[in-house]
Amino acid sequence: MIGRVDEEGRALVTIRMGITENALVHEVDVWVDTGFNGDLVLPNMYIDSLNLPHVGTAKAVLADGSEVSLKVHVCLIEWHGEIRELNVVANDGNNPLLGVGLLPGRDLRVSYRNMTVAIE
Repeated sequence: MIGRVDEEGRALVTIRMGITENALVHEVDVWVDTGFNGDLVLPNMYIDSLNLPHVGTAKAVLADGSEVSLKVHVCLIEWHGEIRELNVVANDGNNPLLGVGLLPGRDLRVSYRNMTVAIE
């Protein structure tokens, strides 16, 4: 999986997602967030537009140390040629985040010289 480093220095990759295996038609640029130990965070606007099913809530500790309860939804993503079902955390932000929960067994390389990202 190849991505890019944007003009603000954020590592981005594009993932395909949807609610059924035959409907993985939504491509979303996600920031690779090595400070997030889950799989995927999506802003509520994405959750609503994809009509992702709500499956519960999860407690989360934010970067400032505060604890919040966030809604959890489920979706399918294409991940290195396989279809994976994920629990997706919803937030009020604007930026989708890919966490380290999807990286075990993978190598993450970010080149600020070439402005590229690779997850292998």
